[in-house]
Amino acid sequence: MRYFWTFFWAFLLVQMLTYVVSSMVGTTYNFETGAILAVVVTIMVYVVSAIIPNEPVEKH
Repeated sequence: MRYFWTFFWAFLLVQMLTYVVSSMVGTTYNFETGAILAVVVTIMVYVVSAIIPNEPVEKH
């Protein structure tokens, strides 16, 4: 279920970002670009969360 919600929020936020940036640049809004970027962002979130350790670091 967490995978679904992560993709859901990434999809919404990336679509919003794509719309705002395309409006600021003066180009047309492209849904497919936002969808592809949402998949990439979701994968990046999973990769970064797998790399970052969960345990606190002890003093060296």
